[in-house]
Amino acid sequence: MTAEQRYDYYYEALAEEESGSENKTLETESETKDKEAEREHEIRYRRTEVKSGAIMRIVVVSVLAAALLGSVIYSLDHRNRMYNKVSAMNRKLSQTEAEHVRLQSELDSKMSAKNVEEYAENELGMQKIDNSQIKYIKIQTDDVVNIPEQDETLMTKIEGFFDGIVEYFRG
Repeated sequence: MTAEQRYDYYYEALAEEESGSENKTLETESETKDKEAEREHEIRYRRTEVKSGAIMRIVVVSVLAAALLGSVIYSLDHRNRMYNKVSAMNRKLSQTEAEHVRLQSELDSKMSAKNVEEYAENELGMQKIDNSQIKYIKIQTDDVVNIPEQDETLMTKIEGFFDGIVEYFRG
């Protein structure tokens, strides 16, 4: 049923109701009950007028909903890209740490005493020291240092006098 048919049907039903009230006095009670039962089972369609701003509201709400959905999708995509970057950097960090450990162990193995000794003998032409090359020297072992006393001048005597007075008052 189209909108025009519903509109016509509604107005026809209203016209029948109005004319039916005039003829009620003529109808019998059984006919009235039958018609009332039929009317209760009928579905009435009413055409409502569209408000002037309703379509605009629907459009605005739809645009807002689409924008909100788009921003949510964008933020989720951005978050996923950042998680992927972080995991890639973590993988790179673990590889770099493993490389560091490998290089550190290689350096430690090259810096052992045996390797340094071999390098010094083979590459630099050095030899181990023998007893003929060792020379011992004697160092004075006194732990006391003697400082000669200086001659006292008039200024140092006066200074000593004032230092004595200050020490006396301090206790």
